[in-house]
Amino acid sequence: MDDLDRKVLDVFARHPRVGVLEASRRLGVARGTVQARLDRMTADGVITGWGPELSPAALGHPVTAFLTLEIRQETSSGGGHDTVGAHLAAIPEVLEAHTITGAGDLMARVVARSNADLQRVIDAVLADPAIVRSSTVIALATPVPHRVLPLATAPLEQPGAGPGVS
Repeated sequence: MDDLDRKVLDVFARHPRVGVLEASRRLGVARGTVQARLDRMTADGVITGWGPELSPAALGHPVTAFLTLEIRQETSSGGGHDTVGAHLAAIPEVLEAHTITGAGDLMARVVARSNADLQRVIDAVLADPAIVRSSTVIALATPVPHRVLPLATAPLEQPGAGPGVS
């Protein structure tokens, strides 16, 4: 990625409804250049989607929690990351799940309508017999929401140089 790629990403991230022609005007480059950059970044997997970002709270799910799950490791008894991942994907309130290191095997971000409804969501998650234990942390606030743009638009560091090192 070069500086123009970062500028293109910045325009579309900050103004997702802007068209390619308007973006080209704002950036001072040809429309075809902007379209080619978008096409390449999409093909390279840098841009992963163009859909609207949805608010779980506005959809009636204001409670966010993180579940750390310990799972059976043997696949012969129905355990394993893949089967648990498929189970979690079938629960609408599970927004994402990641295989992790540390005390647990998977971490899932879930939402619920209330703290009482969170118990229903946890029960649905724990219905998979491959999950042997879970712990839950409820988020109280979100001082930094999910974001990627600062990573994409940050100047590249020289290898071996830390932040602020010239």
